[in-house]
Amino acid sequence: MIDTPQIIHTKRQLTAVIHLTIAKDQIREVMHPGLTELMSTLAAQGIKPTGAWFDHHFQIVDDSWDFEICVPVSVPVKAAGRVRPSEWPAMKAARTVYHGDYEGLSEAWGEFLAWIDGNGHTPTQDQYQCYTVGPESTSNPTQWRTELFKPIK
Repeated sequence: MIDTPQIIHTKRQLTAVIHLTIAKDQIREVMHPGLTELMSTLAAQGIKPTGAWFDHHFQIVDDSWDFEICVPVSVPVKAAGRVRPSEWPAMKAARTVYHGDYEGLSEAWGEFLAWIDGNGHTPTQDQYQCYTVGPESTSNPTQWRTELFKPIK
């Protein structure tokens, strides 16, 4: 389900983001419209993404999501509507790649977090998911790839 995790050091990356706090059952209703809004705002400002879109969850709680929909960019986006400039910080993180449908992400995170704990690392509360191959690329979910990042201390 997941590739063997690795410990990496990321570099700072400018991003454009939309911050959302929602009930967990609303994720399917807000993700696509939020991403569309983000991409439309970038296009209106003449900015092209420099990589795959991702989300940044600030903490995981039982009934809600507090997260950002993010796109890496080469120049700062101008705040417009819900879109804000931000950045992916330089950090030490555990990283893996999940292969499959988004329905399996919860199980993949469980496996990944167990690896982090089992290898003596101390994770922070936040986490990142980078959607490198998804339904926009192929209708076959077995070919979807999601990078999982968990900052560690």
